[in-house]
Amino acid sequence: MLSDDELLRFSRQILMPRFDIAGQEALLSARVLVIGAGGLGCPVALYLGAAGVGHLTLVDDDVIELANLQRQIAFETTQIGESKAEALAARVRSINPAASVNVVNRRLAPDDFAHEVAEATLVLDCSDNFSTRFALNRACVAAGVPLISGAAIRGEGQLSVYDSRLPESPCYHCLYPEQGNEDLTCSEAGVIAPLVGMIGSAQAMEAIKVISGVGRPLVGRLLILDAWEMQWREMKLLKDPDCPVCGSK
Repeated sequence: MLSDDELLRFSRQILMPRFDIAGQEALLSARVLVIGAGGLGCPVALYLGAAGVGHLTLVDDDVIELANLQRQIAFETTQIGESKAEALAARVRSINPAASVNVVNRRLAPDDFAHEVAEATLVLDCSDNFSTRFALNRACVAAGVPLISGAAIRGEGQLSVYDSRLPESPCYHCLYPEQGNEDLTCSEAGVIAPLVGMIGSAQAMEAIKVISGVGRPLVGRLLILDAWEMQWREMKLLKDPDCPVCGSK
């Protein structure tokens, strides 16, 4: 049952007939794993914490640097040198003191991914490298946990939902093979500040849809944003029957 404080705090969501109290209770009982506390992880964690997700686990081994402040909106200049995950967790708790926020302040090993994903209702990939994305995808497919993946670089972003509980859903490996992909980071290629906020906010919205069962998540669809032209394109994604991660062969 929602408390009086929760009924007031989340009243603007509860007022929506499609969402209602059932949707809010689903958020409160959810356990969400967020990999990465940078440009994407900041809006993801802030919005999900504010919206009432009951339990968040934030994973990041990095510290706040001056160059992060252009786009990582949860952090302040006075926090340079502090742990990103710890600082983001504190910011979420300041918005919603009732939220349970755990921190994993280190880079996860392959066995760690399996453990953390198995404990989660939903996983959000807010990382910036392919090795993490592939390891996370394998763990999510193995555990049957939905994965919401976002990426942003220069002025382009993309977003999709991979839900191995659904037989027709592709996985991340169906879209990107592990061989032939090279990491290109923001420090090398640059990124425009609001772009990560747009993609991260969209990831948070997809998370709320998957958890609550309201709306149509981006399963089997890839959204690509050209921020400079402000144009969204949608591509249909098909499951690869020969995929070594989720394929039937």
